Amino acid sequence: MPTQDETPVTVAETEWTIRTAAGGLFAKSWTPESADGDSAPPILLFHDSLGSVDLWRSFPQRLAAGTHRRVIAYDRFGFGRSDPHPGRIGLDFVAAEARDTIAALCEQAGVTDFVACGHSVGGGMAVEVAARFPERCKALVTIAAQAFVEEKTLAGIRAAKQDFQDPANAARLARYHGAKAQWVLDAWTETWLSPGFADWTLDHALAAVRCPVLALHGDRDEYGSNGHPERIAAGRGSARILPDTGHVPHREKETLVVDAIRDFLAEG
Repeated sequence: MPTQDETPVTVAETEWTIRTAAGGLFAKSWTPESADGDSAPPILLFHDSLGSVDLWRSFPQRLAAGTHRRVIAYDRFGFGRSDPHPGRIGLDFVAAEARDTIAALCEQAGVTDFVACGHSVGGGMAVEVAARFPERCKALVTIAAQAFVEEKTLAGIRAAKQDFQDPANAARLARYHGAKAQWVLDAWTETWLSPGFADWTLDHALAAVRCPVLALHGDRDEYGSNGHPERIAAGRGSARILPDTGHVPHREKETLVVDAIRDFLAEG
């Protein structure tokens, strides 16, 4: 909510379907009624391994209002309100998202230049997008992203896999993904825990990033150490460790995250 000294910003919401050869992807945009919202590059949001447009909750609206930029989010294949995924995701799924989806998203949303912003594995996808589109990506923001596979990440995933044996937790996941919920869970846990994924890193993509970088990370993140934001930001920008914060900073400390992104983009 705005403070007493702030003027509320009206944000218009629009939903549509991104049409691709593989099917339809649900997308939503939040556009502030301001001059900056029309001229500044929009922010593309990439959700986490169990995420969806709806699971961003109030963050996109607050981000659009705070930055005076259009914000666009979409559900990847198999997630939320998008079409089911045709099978199992490949071990290259982080890089594949940049390769297979972003051109269609930008074309159909009328986007040329953009800011890439992602949470958790979505942060890795944002890095891949920045690397693949160096002239169009004007800034990169990661939130609780992983840059490599470490034991802390795997331990958190093993614990979560066990937690989802509880029918109540499985039902909460199904509220957002419907009949695709088990596929969503398996796509996360079985891919990350696969021996074939053990050597995955963002190093190759990070070497190709040319835009300013802000890497946000909670000091209590249960899925990754501070080594992740430090590697993402090294030589490219800044890593900011958020106090008393876990793996979902934009929900736990929404105002702090919005303000950090706003100030970062204003500097550019």
